[in-house]
Amino acid sequence: MRQRGLAWTALAAAAMLAAWLPAMGQARGRGGRGPMAENFGYEPQATDPPPVVTHHSIMVNGKTLAYTATVGKLPIPDATGKTEAHMFYVAYTLDNPDPSHPRPVTFSYNGGPGSDSVYVHMGGFGPRRVVLNDDGSIPAPPYRIVDNQDTWLNATDLVFVDAVGTGYSRATNYANLARAASVSGDLQTFSEFIRLWLYDNNRINSPVILAGESYGTFRSAGLAGTLLQHHIAVSGVVLLSSVLNLSTLSPSLSDDRPYWLALPTLTATAWERKKLPADLEKEPIAEVVRQAETWASTKYEHYLDMGDTLQGAERQQAIAEMARFTGLPKQYLDDWNLRIGTEQFNSELMLPEKEIMGRYDAGQTGTNRIPGSGFMDYDPSGLNEVPYIDEFVNYLRDELGYKTTLEYGDRGMGGAGVPPWNFQLGGGWSGTADTSPLLERAFAQDPAMRLMLCEGYFDEATPMYEATYSMKHLFITPREQTHIVIHHYLAGHMIYIRKGPREKLHRDFDAFVKTLPGVAGN
Repeated sequence: MRQRGLAWTALAAAAMLAAWLPAMGQARGRGGRGPMAENFGYEPQATDPPPVVTHHSIMVNGKTLAYTATVGKLPIPDATGKTEAHMFYVAYTLDNPDPSHPRPVTFSYNGGPGSDSVYVHMGGFGPRRVVLNDDGSIPAPPYRIVDNQDTWLNATDLVFVDAVGTGYSRATNYANLARAASVSGDLQTFSEFIRLWLYDNNRINSPVILAGESYGTFRSAGLAGTLLQHHIAVSGVVLLSSVLNLSTLSPSLSDDRPYWLALPTLTATAWERKKLPADLEKEPIAEVVRQAETWASTKYEHYLDMGDTLQGAERQQAIAEMARFTGLPKQYLDDWNLRIGTEQFNSELMLPEKEIMGRYDAGQTGTNRIPGSGFMDYDPSGLNEVPYIDEFVNYLRDELGYKTTLEYGDRGMGGAGVPPWNFQLGGGWSGTADTSPLLERAFAQDPAMRLMLCEGYFDEATPMYEATYSMKHLFITPREQTHIVIHHYLAGHMIYIRKGPREKLHRDFDAFVKTLPGVAGN
């Protein structure tokens, strides 16, 4: 999850390809050790115990919500009908909903690939959440959970589901785990889970919302298209810290696009750190980012396209302009040929303070053993898996009544004994995976579908302008483009871990749900 001169280009692909991994993509839980095989994400299992059902209530905005929590697993069949995996989920459904209008149901998950869904569940949208400090940093132990006043349960039922090989989800053998550890296999298992859950719970007519974070947005775009093959139309898609085309995150010797797509995020971070010129610092962040986007997509892109021919006065002009929008020294930009990776930026910008900034949230800082090193010792924004995992396991056992000795946590696709992720999408596409065509297909076949894109200003893992670029290149109709709404937050990759952004995200989601066709009152 976790760049000088031309040597950076050799490192950039690996470093920035890793950038879209979600926060805590390699976290491990402490829910108990099972057989060695389960640590690799598979476990032979003939049947699952029945789901555990409990009843609870929470007060949100002065209104008491009585709800039912259901914890269990669904057996996922392969093409022959034989069980290939058991997918773990926690569902929250409102008691006694209005029978005259089907209540929406939102399927939510994190990304990775290879991450469980504890973060969106216990950090963002579930009725209970792990307490962090208001700025998203980790408090001193012991950790605790509280009622989540920003739960999405007031507007939709919620189903949090773990990908095969993560959390408590298991494949039935290694071959099935390897098949699930792929773009196509991941879409197949998730679409089958959603179909089965809707059928088993008599929710076929409920408006369906997909809410994924990081690689989960890549998954959601694909699911919006593949679910149509199961005759399931998606009403709403929520993309949190999004990436749809993985090549937009990975610079190469022949592709400078990721540099200029990331530039506005560097500008926002420098603005937050008060490293920009005075005239930019006095402007609101949205205006500064707008100027950075304009410069990046016109002049910066042009400068990069010039390659070795960018010399003389024009090169000095380019360096001066980039220094203005990044806060970095001109000589540093010249040395690196105007191509700056996030790890370099996060070390160099704060060199006078001998601090480093987080990739997943540049608002969080730490220290390097060697100040100014182009390689960070660690990501200071990537350290909160312990309170989430521990409190979630306790919550399952103590409040929801789900007890198991299996270990909960990420499997770390590609780790020892774990199959590497296969990024080939199939269906005639090759090369770096891109689920934009599947999202385009969903809009074409379901033009009433709505989409909400949510981006953190300080998220360097999935830069905000990259996500906007993808939205502009879906090649859908102007009318369908009006069904896309974009929100920005003073946050990093995990928008909801900061108090203010979490509250704004809740308000934005409530407003978004009200625009969906078929929802009560619409």
